[in-house]
Amino acid sequence: MRIKWTTLYVDDQKKALQFYTDKLGFQKKADFSQGNYRWLTVASPEDPEGVELVLESNANPAGKAYQEALHGRGQPAAQFLVKDVQAEHDRLAAKGVKFTMPVRSTTGSIIAVLDDTCGNLIQLTQLTWG
Repeated sequence: MRIKWTTLYVDDQKKALQFYTDKLGFQKKADFSQGNYRWLTVASPEDPEGVELVLESNANPAGKAYQEALHGRGQPAAQFLVKDVQAEHDRLAAKGVKFTMPVRSTTGSIIAVLDDTCGNLIQLTQLTWG
């Protein structure tokens, strides 16, 4: 058994695709529509056959409530592992990405939190243990 997809609710799939590909550097993997439904996924270029992030419309009331609850608490909806948080922060900030929490050291990691412009906070994490 392995994890293949994980869902992130977004308020605008077109805008999300642009942000996750143009700003963060992910690659579009799947983009299928049936009626009003759109199955849209992106993957890391470092592991293109690995886990895909489903950019799911928050038109689903439960998805929207979940997304808004996390954002309202300042809680990241996802965490992405990076080799160097400071370098990623600087690269993304130069592309206009807004950070809600600057780079900081915590127990076992260095983290920063960005706003994906689609209703989510995303934490970048660099492990300092193991």
